[in-house]
Amino acid sequence: MESKLSKDILNINCTEVSREIQDFVSNNVFNILKKRGVVIGISGGIDSSVTTAICVNALGNKRVFGIMMPEKESCNDTLELSKTIIDFFGIEYVLEDISSILESTGCYNRRNITIKKIIPEFTNEWKFKIVLPSLLDSDTYRVFYLVAASPEGKIIKKRLNHRTYLEILSATNFKQRVRKMIEYYHADRLNYADVGTPNRLEYDQGFFVKNGDGAADIKPIAHLYKTQIYQLAKYYNIPDIIITNPPTTDTYSMPQSQEEFYFSVPYNILDFCLYCYNNEINALKTSEAIGIEVDQVNRIFNDIQNKRISSKYLHMPPQLVKQIFDK
Repeated sequence: MESKLSKDILNINCTEVSREIQDFVSNNVFNILKKRGVVIGISGGIDSSVTTAICVNALGNKRVFGIMMPEKESCNDTLELSKTIIDFFGIEYVLEDISSILESTGCYNRRNITIKKIIPEFTNEWKFKIVLPSLLDSDTYRVFYLVAASPEGKIIKKRLNHRTYLEILSATNFKQRVRKMIEYYHADRLNYADVGTPNRLEYDQGFFVKNGDGAADIKPIAHLYKTQIYQLAKYYNIPDIIITNPPTTDTYSMPQSQEEFYFSVPYNILDFCLYCYNNEINALKTSEAIGIEVDQVNRIFNDIQNKRISSKYLHMPPQLVKQIFDK
């Protein structure tokens, strides 16, 4: 008799998994990369927090350097959450406010010029975000919307065409690329390796900026599903304030979840569906196990494949006419 598919399929042995990743980190840092330690961009989110825990346990807290990189549109609790992790592990750190750098690149101005084309009354005092309709609610073609709020509380929602979406996104990507530039400055001066913090959902589905948060020397948790990151967070006794804080993009001036901006599905459902998709488990069995409709599972499966196709180039190295080095 065929066993029933369980939602617990993503449960891990945290002791074994943590030991494996810690060995990976220490071996890569010391033996392969020949570095003295690691730098990590500390956002206060679950992924950078667990990555910090892994690196501290692998290398010791004296060889882990944290970097807080807020800017004027960061969430109000970003610094508090980041400092919580830094204090919890007792690592050395630096605070780098990147607002002035972003101003000089035209990040805010370039983006706001495009927004004003869509919402003429928009000013620099307004707040905004970009949202994508849920995959679970409808099977209609989904497009991005701009949501803006005036200082008086007026909310305007406008559909973005492909061009205006790309203009806003490309300007916003300065944030991730500037942060990575700061990380590598400190990595170079310390002779440390740069650690990336994407989980499996982000890495697989292209939720990162090429040559921004997509750049790193090692990515210790890229093979782990988000639900498994939370399991490790409890294993490492990460403070509850970090674990219970909803995952955010911390990119736009209005509060925004990763779900409404990119994934369009709660991470626990998407984790399970991605696992089933990867293991060729059909939509019917998946829907029965996770508790959503078959049509919804099929939409998620299709979106997984579409995102893999559209974000394939993000994973590609620079293309060469001929191979330079022997593999």
